[in-house]
Amino acid sequence: MTSPKARTIQIFLPFGEPRGIRIAEFTTRNIQTILIPRSDLVQAKSRSELDHVAVYFLFGESEEFAKPIVYIGQTEDVRKRLDHHNSSKDFWKTAVLGISRTQTFTQAHIRYLEWYCIQKAKEVNRYALDNDNTPGKPFVTAPMEADLFDAFEMLNVLMSTLGYPVFEPIVKSDAAAQFFLKGKEAEATGELVEDGFVVRAGAIGRKEITPSAEDVVKAARSKLLESGVLLEENGCLKLTQDFLFSSPSGAAETLLGRTANGWTEWKTAEGLTLHDVHRAEE
Repeated sequence: MTSPKARTIQIFLPFGEPRGIRIAEFTTRNIQTILIPRSDLVQAKSRSELDHVAVYFLFGESEEFAKPIVYIGQTEDVRKRLDHHNSSKDFWKTAVLGISRTQTFTQAHIRYLEWYCIQKAKEVNRYALDNDNTPGKPFVTAPMEADLFDAFEMLNVLMSTLGYPVFEPIVKSDAAAQFFLKGKEAEATGELVEDGFVVRAGAIGRKEITPSAEDVVKAARSKLLESGVLLEENGCLKLTQDFLFSSPSGAAETLLGRTANGWTEWKTAEGLTLHDVHRAEE
């Protein structure tokens, strides 16, 4: 049975490369996203979609941050702006543009979308935001604002489909069973999600690291400490915010300070392991 929330998204590969430039859109809506790998920037500038005004996102990573990074902006000259960022910003690997394929976006639309996207990215806190300055809220009429909220929702779905869920909360309100971790000087709550394992804010980790896990755990913790995600407190480590780890084992090792199999360390209140709930055959 088809869900009432089911949607059809078309992804076009203009140069036939599945990892190259990709154009995603709803078959019945006018919002369109164009994903451009930095290595394909010259090729992308031949596309007519770059003639549109756009809200845009630069995605990348840095050794200084525990989270992936995003820069959010808007422009009336996409080619010139991307050339500028290509010469001035090192971190980004991918650009994603949000446009109206019917060219109904004006400067007022993209300025408001830029402001709103920045607010939502801060609220969700899944990515580290590279923007130094936050624009003030632009004035738009109530009907235009309603249209822009709808455009944002479409943009959110398209970007998540392309692999950049910048506006998706890392923990959903309808999340499945919670799992608990308990160990020497460590206690935490977490949940398995689509792209990793989320540990909830307030988790306590053991500060000491066993010699056999020194290299792995110390490296994992260093970014978290430098970014303020982990904080030393009363001889232990405290997680200051919900954080998405790439795996249950990585989360367990970071908090326990030793090698660990997260599929058996994380357990429900009834004592079932993560393996029992999500891997064991019925």
